Amino acid sequence: MLTILILVLDILAALGLVFLILMHSGKGGGLSDMFGGSVGQAAAGSTVVEKNLDRITITVALVFAFSTLVLTLRLK
Repeated sequence: MLTILILVLDILAALGLVFLILMHSGKGGGLSDMFGGSVGQAAAGSTVVEKNLDRITITVALVFAFSTLVLTLRLK
């Protein structure tokens, strides 16, 4: 039962990570530009939205890495 729960968490984290990475704006802009991510952007740095998006992406990436590691250890 615990293995299934970890597997579901891993899949959700992977899908969330793909979505969050696509939301980041790159050199030419990204999906976040379509939804107003660049509105009011200062020339010197990132907006609060980008900083929060970075924090959320890092958190989801850590959840994904941890759940993958735990799943690997449980399946051995």
